[in-house]
Amino acid sequence: MSSVTRKLALVSAIFALALLASDPAQAFRCGNKIVIEGMHEIQVRVACGDPTSTRQLGYVIRTYFPKGHRRSGISISSRYGYAGHQQEVMLTEVIYNFGPRKLIRILRFEGGILRYIETAGYGYLED
Repeated sequence: MSSVTRKLALVSAIFALALLASDPAQAFRCGNKIVIEGMHEIQVRVACGDPTSTRQLGYVIRTYFPKGHRRSGISISSRYGYAGHQQEVMLTEVIYNFGPRKLIRILRFEGGILRYIETAGYGYLED
């Protein structure tokens, strides 16, 4: 085996491992529309229709930072010890089954905003 062939095999193996270790899907297609993280739940429903199932996972506390309120590059709110406000938001999981020839998508929303897209194998025929 020549050194060029070995290098090509090594590069191919590294590329294959990188594909296997990649992050979950950040976007997917519903018909002719793209669904991406950061979209509102209503926008996803308009693009994809009604989900196969929906369940409430509970609540989580998130910190939000106010926009603006900057003076000389220093946030006025952080200057006085207040760097943002905390808000309790609902976690919702929505599952879309697009049939046996397409992948099932599991979407997780925090406060109505899409935060995570996961693939769960091929779908199935519904009765």
